[in-house]
Formats: sequence, C-alpha cells, structure tokens
Amino acid sequence: MTDVTDVEFDAIVVGAGASGLYALYRLRQAGLRVRILEAASSVGGVWFWNRYPGARCDVESADYSYSFSAELDQEWTWKDRFATQPEIEEYLNFVADKFDLRQDIQFNTRVEAAVFDDQTGMWTVSTSEGETFVVRYCVMATGQLSSFNRPVFKGAERYRGRTIDAGTWPDEQISFEGLRVGVIGTGSTGIQLIPELAKEAKEVVVFQRTPNFSVPAGHKRYSDNDVAELKATYPERRIEVLDSPTGNVYDPNPMSALDDTPENRKRNFARRQSNGAFAIMFSYSDLLTSMEANAFFTEFLQNEIRNKVNDPAVAEDLVPTGYPAGSKRLCVDGGYYETFNRSNVRLVNVKKTPIEEFTETGILVGDENIELDVVIYATGFDAMTGAMTKIDIRGRNGLTLREKWEDGPRAYIGLMITDFPNLFMIAGPGSPSVLGNVIHSAEQHVNWFATAIERMHADGLDTMEPTEQAENDWLEHVAQVADSTVYTKTTSWYLGSNIPGKPRVFMAYLAGTNTFRNICNEIAADSYRGFEFKALESADRLVGTGQ
Repeated sequence: MTDVTDVEFDAIVVGAGASGLYALYRLRQAGLRVRILEAASSVGGVWFWNRYPGARCDVESADYSYSFSAELDQEWTWKDRFATQPEIEEYLNFVADKFDLRQDIQFNTRVEAAVFDDQTGMWTVSTSEGETFVVRYCVMATGQLSSFNRPVFKGAERYRGRTIDAGTWPDEQISFEGLRVGVIGTGSTGIQLIPELAKEAKEVVVFQRTPNFSVPAGHKRYSDNDVAELKATYPERRIEVLDSPTGNVYDPNPMSALDDTPENRKRNFARRQSNGAFAIMFSYSDLLTSMEANAFFTEFLQNEIRNKVNDPAVAEDLVPTGYPAGSKRLCVDGGYYETFNRSNVRLVNVKKTPIEEFTETGILVGDENIELDVVIYATGFDAMTGAMTKIDIRGRNGLTLREKWEDGPRAYIGLMITDFPNLFMIAGPGSPSVLGNVIHSAEQHVNWFATAIERMHADGLDTMEPTEQAENDWLEHVAQVADSTVYTKTTSWYLGSNIPGKPRVFMAYLAGTNTFRNICNEIAADSYRGFEFKALESADRLVGTGQ
C-alpha cells in the first residue's frame, strides 16, 4: 500500500499546450492536486515549437480559443482573423497567467515512462530529470502534431550547410538573405513557409514528393469594429460551435453537388473560397462522402492551380492527381502557388527525379548537385500517436502501449484504452481529433473525464477503464464511418501512411464533434456504458479531495 504522505499529486498532465492547460484548470476545479510536466521552457505546445516563418492557424481565432470563461473572451483581443504563431503563443501565456497555472507546471521536463501498478491502482511517472511521481491519474495532453518526422536520406551526415527542422524551429531570428535554401516537403508547413522564405532568400528550391491541395486562407487584420462585434457575439458563436460538426462556424450548404448546374457549382465554389480557409469544403453536403460529387470539387481546385501558375509545366507538377480533394488535409495559404512565378523559386518534382543523396554542398537529384546553404525539413509528424508511443507507457500486467497499438491505435471513444486504467487522452485516436477544432474538442474531452473522476470520488471508486468489447466496437464504428467517406481513398498521415512501418488505420472519428459529444454524453448518462470501475482495498484515497 502506498504511503499517502509520499503521494504529492493526484494527477500528472503531460504537456502544457492548449489541451494541457485546460486539463490543469478543470482538474483543479475537481479538487485534484495536479502537476503538468512539459518538455519545453514555456507553455504553448505545438505553438511553442512551430515558430517557422508564416506559421499560422487555419481555424478562425474566435473559434480557436477557450470558451470556458466569458471574462477571458472580453479581456483578450485577437489581432488577426487567423492568428499567427506568435499571437497564439501570447494568448496561451496570457491564459496561463490569468488563471495562475504556471505554479503547477514543471518546465524543461520530459516524461520518459509511466507504469501502472495493478495492486495499488497508481501510476509511477518517470522524467528525464530522474524524478518519479506516484499518482492516481495520468492525462496525456501530448498533442496530435508534436512528434516531428525527419526522413532518412543517404549522406545527410556529410552535408556541411545548416539543417533546420520546421517542427522544432530554433527560438532565434534567422536571416536567409543572400542564401540558397532548400525545403523538403510541401504539406501544411511547407505551404506556409515557402512564400515567406521566397521574400528573403537568394534562391528557394522546393523538393516536392506529393503535391497538395491548398486554398487561400483569407487572412485579415481585425478592425476595431470587428473586435467589438466579435466580443459582443461570443455567446451566440459558442452555441454555433457546439452545433457544428467541426467545432468551427461555417454555413454548410445542404444541397448535393450532383443536383447543381456546372455554372452554379463553379460560382458557388468561387464564392465559398473567397470566404477563406475551409469554407469551400462546405459548398455542398456530399463533397467528402461521394466520389462523384468530389470530382467537381477536385477539378475546381486543380484548375485554380493552373490559373495561378504561369509556367504550364510547373503548374502540372503542382496539381495533385490520383486522389480526391480533401482526403488529405486541405492546406490553406497566403499565396503559395503564386510563389512559383518568382524567379528565385524552383520546384523539383522528386517523383520524376528522386533525391539520390546529400552531398557536402547540397542535394544530388539525378545527376545534378543542387548547392544549398540551408536545408529545411518540412516533412510532417508521426501524427496522433507518435508523442505517446515515444513514452514507455505500461498498463496492466506490464503491457506496453507500443504492444497494445502494434496493429494500430485502439481506444474507446478516443479517450481511454483497455488495460490502461485512469490514463486519459485528449483528442486521441478514435476521437474527432485533428478533423475538428482541437481547442473545442479539448474542452469537451477534459470536461467529460473530469466529471467521471468526480463521480468516482463520490462513489469511493479508484480505477476506470473501458471493456475490451466496448473498445473493439468503437474501433469498428470509427472504421465504418471513415469507409463511408473519401478519406480512405488515398494514403495520408490520417492513416499513418507517412511513417514507414506504421500500421494503416484511419485514426480520427469522422461523424463530427457534435455527434461525438452527444455519444459521450449518452455513455455517461447510461452509467458510463462500456466502462468498468473498481474500488481497490490497497488504494489510498486522494488527499486533495478530502477522501
């Protein structure tokens, strides 16, 4: 039996990004003593690490913000419709200070292991600093896009220039003036980064494997009137977000694309696109569920690229083919395609002329050595699971999470895993996760499991975990929903396809954040259907709750 005097905290939260900060706030409300362990030197999560030029959110600031405090809504003023990385990082620091969260955050501390004790029902969390914490609850707020993926290239160690990982961008001012810069990767990061580099660098060489669809972001600086209107309408907007399938405020068109005329479809796509970001995806109700309807969407976006790029050959290399638009994450940009009209920007299609190896002075493509002063990896992430599987997490009977997820991630409603009691995930695989507004989802997920913890305390219970049957049924349901859409018609990081050896499983729940919330509420109302609760004789009650 663990001596209660040795137990300093009731819960450890891993990560001080937007999800972790809210978990700390809400679990404090539940009466728990909570400590966040954070690898970085400050709060922010993905918005701390991704400092690359052009980094910006693709969800409107008004929605990519906490809803739990009306006072916070009025005190904080957004500058941009789509906030930049520095503005979001500033916002999260503001939140941490306003709610006095920093006192319970331990920075520069990486979690290396979390091991469950079957007898006591406690987790022992070990850190890079050699510390251990024995707690009842572990909350994984590790982020969906926080485990950077750098592919291995022959000879990379020989290269004498500077290399930079976009996902862990240095916290320093970097001048690219007069430099030859290579960028490997044209996903969301590359598409935001490349136009900014082109404004400064002597030459930018873009190494593209897979072209991606991107739409204009619709960046806008808020006027005083915009800010006043936003603050006045926050209550109504928050209600709209709850009813939305993505956690964003859009105006979905209930009409099928198949029922409209070619002329009207083109006008509708253009009008929706002018609204910025993902508004175009709501042009018709069936763009992501019908391949026939999606073909119109795909064709429109392909022609948009051709119209923006002057050189027809370059345009065709930039045009995605062979997969439906939206099945890979739709990117948003501030003039990405137009950047290839600049004389200092060059596109290398590595499907036609692969990267052979790095040399001391650059990158060998075919028989050409492209000399570069800087190489930037914009090669994405081991999404949704990578940050968790990097940690040595062991549940019942020593089962490791890596073993559990050997054939793909499994979790009941994306929040908990069988054989890993009291281990909670935020926006994990099996939840809407990256296919919804993550801050909105984080609040819903944390509120749900915090309420469950409060119920456990009231009933004298110590552990909670899903049954194997519930986990299996949910995995099957997630797959069935995904199979009814265009998302499974290609390879993408949604499936883990960008990571060699990673099992191909569609990891996000596609029925919508509103549907997901209703399901979670129904499960809770039905005595937490699919979960098992236990009271352990050897368990210590939580000091922080007075039990």
